[in-house]
Amino acid sequence: MAQNLALFFTIFLISLLSHTSPSLSSDDLSNSIVNYWCSKTPNPSNCLHYARNHHFQNGAVPRTASQFKKFVLNIAMDQSLKAQNHNKWLGSKLGSKLQKAAWRDCLALYQDTIYLLNQTLDSAAPSTGYDVQTWLSAALTNLDTCRTGFVELGLAGGFDSVSNRNISEIISNVLALNKGASAKPESTRGYKSGFPAWVSPGDRKLLQTAAPKPDVVVAKDGTGKYRSVKEALDEASRRSDGSKRFVIYVKAGVYNENLEIGKSLKNIMMYSDSMRYTVITGSKSVGGGSTTFNSATVAVTGEGFIARGITFRNTAGPENHQAVALRSGADLSVFYRCGFEGYQDTLYVHSQRQFYKECYIYGTVDFIFGNAAVVFQNCMIYARRPMAQQKNTITAQGRTDPNQNTGISIHDSRVMAAADLVPVLGSFQTFLGRPWKEYSRTVFMQTYLDTLVDPAGWLEWSGNFALDTLYYGEYKNLGPRASTSGRVKWRGFHVMTSASEAAPFTVENFIAGRSWLPGTGVPFYAGL
Repeated sequence: MAQNLALFFTIFLISLLSHTSPSLSSDDLSNSIVNYWCSKTPNPSNCLHYARNHHFQNGAVPRTASQFKKFVLNIAMDQSLKAQNHNKWLGSKLGSKLQKAAWRDCLALYQDTIYLLNQTLDSAAPSTGYDVQTWLSAALTNLDTCRTGFVELGLAGGFDSVSNRNISEIISNVLALNKGASAKPESTRGYKSGFPAWVSPGDRKLLQTAAPKPDVVVAKDGTGKYRSVKEALDEASRRSDGSKRFVIYVKAGVYNENLEIGKSLKNIMMYSDSMRYTVITGSKSVGGGSTTFNSATVAVTGEGFIARGITFRNTAGPENHQAVALRSGADLSVFYRCGFEGYQDTLYVHSQRQFYKECYIYGTVDFIFGNAAVVFQNCMIYARRPMAQQKNTITAQGRTDPNQNTGISIHDSRVMAAADLVPVLGSFQTFLGRPWKEYSRTVFMQTYLDTLVDPAGWLEWSGNFALDTLYYGEYKNLGPRASTSGRVKWRGFHVMTSASEAAPFTVENFIAGRSWLPGTGVPFYAGL
């Protein structure tokens, strides 16, 4: 309210002066308003630079927060398109295989950022403040992922870091301007059978039906229409109505495939009879010359993706370091009774809103990581035996901006030692997480923590990095390592003692679950 009053009086005085003082030009008026709004952003010099060099649409000076936010969004779009054109030009200048691997990631990530900015600017498509914050959070994550790919392959010199940083700062400014509109996710519908609400009744029925009717059957033994999942996805890409749910039944078998389920493949559902018998597997890794981002056995960005009863596996092994089994940047995606098997970086919850229910997740170092807004409910999380001198870390959350609505929430689950770790439990430490990025955010709530968890609970990433800016929380956990008496003393660590402290990280509040999960049919708890 105080900010609104201050703005009102600022604009009132400027307006008054513009009518009474011949010395105040339209440029002075524009600069005064731009100065005011840019002062509200975390990167005011960036804001001023681009705002003063960007033409106001139809000559109209943005006077309200909404108008200025749209103005800065258009700047972000303009700069992203320029950067993407530069990225395309850069491709012909890169010589090494590693450079081209990182470059291809950046092309895809910038293309996705442009898609997200278009989606945010589309006034014809209904969206909420929370939707906008989700899409902008994902756009910022894309830019960080692009930069990371070059760095992890030792190729930072082959990347336009200045342009990337400038666009990141522009998007960070919009996140700050939009924060007030996104304070609470909208919950527009109820829920049923323990699932959040963005799941339509039809999707709920699909998930709760033992054998939903498939559009296509995949079978290794030739008893289906196709022998590979890729062929079924190709058929889905040719359908005339991309908004309808397309159901793929994958029969038992081990499918050695690397799959990309892109933005154009919306509302895909893949299911099998049991995650024990249906496995999609690959072996790409950073050790093998891939980026982490592109090492995924299955990568999905198509909105509304659902998987039930599938195991996603990466067999590169611990010696090849980062090796992703599944990467998801699919908004409103659901994984129900699925398995995720790998070692370092098994499950890459890259961006957007995601929900995991009754899943099994295996890994060693940072094996649940990324910057989505994600809830894990009733999941079994197994730490495996790592390499010598390694420490197990279950999570590595990648929030880079305090206004991103992202984080990892693990609720009503179990943290256990895998069979290969049990005999050598005393030789390796296991921690709940470590801060990959400056504003890393992770909570464990009402979850069973077995003896493998180190009493300190959490591990530093590098010295004092992010220890004051992260948010790590624990609420009413159970088991032999649930006691918080020996936990780290970091400023960013919180023992949550009340339901009101824990409530922001529930399905209902953290991923706006009541508004989309019911339609998927996956059971969920909206609250604690």
